[in-house]
Amino acid sequence: MLFQRLCSHGWCIPRFFKCPTQKKAAHLQIRFLWKKSEKIGYIGERSKKWEIVAGVFMVGGPFAWFLCANPIESSSIYNTQVGLYRALPLKVMSRLWGKMTTMDLPVALRQPLLGLYCRMFHVNLSEALDENLKHYCSVSEFFRRELKPGVRQVDQHSPVTSPADGTILHYGCVKEGIVEQVKGVNYSIQGFLGPSGEKESKPLLDDDFQKQLHSRPDHELFHCIIYLAPGDYHRFHSPSTWTVKHRRHFPGELLSVNPGVARWIEGLFSLNERVVYTGSWQHGFFSYTAVGATNVGSIKVYFDKDLATNTGRAYPSTVYYDKCIDDVLITKGDMIGEFNMGSTIVLIFEAPSNFKFSLYAGQKIMFGQPLGSLEISS
Repeated sequence: MLFQRLCSHGWCIPRFFKCPTQKKAAHLQIRFLWKKSEKIGYIGERSKKWEIVAGVFMVGGPFAWFLCANPIESSSIYNTQVGLYRALPLKVMSRLWGKMTTMDLPVALRQPLLGLYCRMFHVNLSEALDENLKHYCSVSEFFRRELKPGVRQVDQHSPVTSPADGTILHYGCVKEGIVEQVKGVNYSIQGFLGPSGEKESKPLLDDDFQKQLHSRPDHELFHCIIYLAPGDYHRFHSPSTWTVKHRRHFPGELLSVNPGVARWIEGLFSLNERVVYTGSWQHGFFSYTAVGATNVGSIKVYFDKDLATNTGRAYPSTVYYDKCIDDVLITKGDMIGEFNMGSTIVLIFEAPSNFKFSLYAGQKIMFGQPLGSLEISS
C-alpha cells in the first residue's frame, strides 16, 4: 500500500509529533487523504477536488511542503508528491491574491510596503515611468507599472527578440514534437498547443504533429521559454512582426512556474492555465503563449477583450476554448498584454534551419534584446 511505503521511507508527518495521540490523529488524517485521493486519481481530472483538498488541509501545509521539497526517484512517491501539490487550492489562493492586490493601499503604507517588495525582489525602480511609490494605489498597479520611454531598445536586426524581461529557462530546436522545459524535463508540443484539427479528432504522433506545423520542409521548429520573476517588468510585447489568427485558452491549473518547480514537474506548462495565440510570420508558423501560475491573478491581452482567466470554475484538464482572431497584425515591440504578477512566456516558431539562438540557460534578458539570428553560410 502506498501509505505503508511512505511510512517505511520515513516520509510521514507523524514522525514530527511527540505526543502519541497526535501521532495517531496524523496517521488517520493521512489515511483519509490517501483513500480519497486514490479514488479520484492524483493526475486525473479530479472531479471531486474538494475531497483531496480537504485531506491536504487536514494533514497540514507542512506535510505537503515536506513532500514537495524532498523529491526522490521512486515513481509512485513522485506521483504522490505531485498529486499532493496539485491538490492544493492554488486557483482559490490566486484569485484571493488577485483581489488583495487590487485593494487600495493607505497612502501612509504605500512607501514602506512597496519599498519592501522592491528590496525583496530587486526591482529597478529607476526604470519605472513613475518612481514615486506613493502614486501606486495598489500592489497590482505597481506590478503592472510602465517603463520610461527609451529604457528598452528593440533590436531591429534580429528576427526574434525577447518579448519580456525575465530569465531564459530553456531554448532550442524542437525534435520529433518534443520540447525541453528545462534540461532533461520534456513535454509534447501537441499537448501544449492542443490538437490541430477538431476536438473529436484523434491525436497524432508527436513527430507528425510537428510536421503539420511546417510550411516548408527545409525549415525547423524552434522554442524559447522565458520566466518572469515577481520583480520583473510584468508587461509582455511582440517578439517579431506577425499575424495572429487564432486563440486557444486552456483553463488548466495554476502551479508555480519558477525554475525549481519546472525541473521537478514534467509537462508543467501543459498542466497550467495558458492562452495560446497562433498565426504566421515571414518564415511560417508562429505561436505565442502566456502561461498562468500561482498567484497570477489574471492574464490580460489588449487586443483580446473577451479573454477571462482564472474565473473560478472547475474544468477537466483536457478542456480548451477556441476563438478565431480576425488576422490581427502585431509589429515587433508592440505591447501585447500583462500579468498580474510574474509568470512565463513560451514561443514556438518556424524558421530557416540556419537560425541560431544567442542565449544560455539561466540568462537574464530584457524585453527587446535579440534571441538569435539567421547565420549566413559561407
